[in-house]
Amino acid sequence: MDKIKSIGGFFELDFRKNDVSSLFHDNAIALNTGRNSLEYLLRKKNIKHLHIPYYTCEAVLEPIKYTKTSYSFYHISNSFLPLIDNIGTSETVLYTNYFGIMQKRISVLCKKYPDIIIDNSQSFFDLPLDGVSSFYSPRKFFGVPDGGFLYDWESPRDKSYERDFSYNRCIHLLKSIDIGKEAGYIDFLENEKNLKNQPIKQMSELSKTILKCQDFNAVANKRVNNFNFLHQELRQINILTDLIDSLDYIGPMVYPLYVKNGTELRRLLIESKVFVPQYWTTILSFLDKSSFEFDLVENLLPLPIDQRYSSLELRRIVEIIQNQYKKKKKKNQYK
Repeated sequence: MDKIKSIGGFFELDFRKNDVSSLFHDNAIALNTGRNSLEYLLRKKNIKHLHIPYYTCEAVLEPIKYTKTSYSFYHISNSFLPLIDNIGTSETVLYTNYFGIMQKRISVLCKKYPDIIIDNSQSFFDLPLDGVSSFYSPRKFFGVPDGGFLYDWESPRDKSYERDFSYNRCIHLLKSIDIGKEAGYIDFLENEKNLKNQPIKQMSELSKTILKCQDFNAVANKRVNNFNFLHQELRQINILTDLIDSLDYIGPMVYPLYVKNGTELRRLLIESKVFVPQYWTTILSFLDKSSFEFDLVENLLPLPIDQRYSSLELRRIVEIIQNQYKKKKKKNQYK
C-alpha cells in the first residue's frame, strides 16, 4: 500500500515544475550516479574486456575495478578519435563525448567499432543513437546532488534496485544560495567523495524533482549561444578552432580553449575568480610527457558557458585572456 501523503505542517522547499515536467531522458534508466550506470552496463552486458581512453575521468575506473572487468587504455588523436584498430569480437570500446561536442564523431565510431559504449557525462543533451549504450551525469549540468541516466538497449531493465535518498547531499547547493558558492566548495568536495563506492540505486526523488523544474530547451540554447560567443572571441588563439568548426553541438558542457601555455592562463583566471577546472590530472603520473593527453591536461582550459552566465560574465573571461595574450604575444607563448 502506498504511503499516505501528510496534510498540513511546515512548508517544504517548493520546486515549481515546468509545463512538461520531463527528466529529458524519460526513456532512460534513472540511477543514482553516472559511474553506477557504467557498472550496470558492465554487469548486464557481461563485458569481457573494455578499452578506455587515457584522457577520461578516473571515476570510470571505479566500476571497472569493482566488477573486475578486464580493461586497457588507448590514446586519442588530435581530432579526439581513438587510436585503436584491432578490436576482438568480445571486446568493447568506451568513448567519451568530450566537452559535449563530439556527437558527429560518435556516428562514425559506431560504424567502426561493433560494440561501443558512449560516456555522455559531458553531453547531457545528445540523445543516444539507436542501439548504442550511453550514460549521462546530470549534476555536471544542473544543481542536483546526484543522479545518472542510462540507455541499455539489449537487456531487460533490472527493477530490483532500491531508491536512493539525496537530502543529506545538498548542503553545498543550499550554502551556495544562502552564503555564496565559495562557502559551499568544501561541502561540494565532500559530496563528491561520498559519491564514490555507492551501490547501484534508483535516482532519488529529490534529484528527479529538481530536474523536472528545468527548462531544457532554454538551457541548451543558452549553452550554445555562450559557446559560440567564446568561440568567436577566442578562435584566433584556440588550437582546436578547426576541429570545433567541423563539429555540431546542441548543448555543450564547456568551451575547450587549448593554448600553448594553458597552465599560466589557468592560474591567472583563477586569481581573477574565474574557476577553471583542470581535467583528469591523475593520468599525468603514468603518461609520457610528450603525449597528446598529457598536454591536454596541462594546457586545455574548460571555460564555463553554462546557463547561469550572460555575455557580461563571458566578456570578463575574454578580456582576462585577451589582455594576457597581448602581453605574451611578442614572446610567442601562445598560438
